Amino acid sequence: MNYSFHPAAEAEFLETVGYYESKVPGLGGAVIEEFEALAALVGESPKAGKLNRSQIFVEPLHRFPPFYRLPRKA
Repeated sequence: MNYSFHPAAEAEFLETVGYYESKVPGLGGAVIEEFEALAALVGESPKAGKLNRSQIFVEPLHRFPPFYRLPRKA
């Protein structure tokens, strides 16, 4: 499965991975694994996902909330 990130989305994804990794070692890797599993699922069944108004695929990771909903460091 090939995929690419918009630069801003990639930065947000890497920030999310770093956040979870800072909380529990190895948890950042779990975020990556869940994302890759979701990407593979979308690759196999692209019509199974949700598209937003801009026709961009939108599907949250089930174990991890979007980073913008996580508490920020002060």
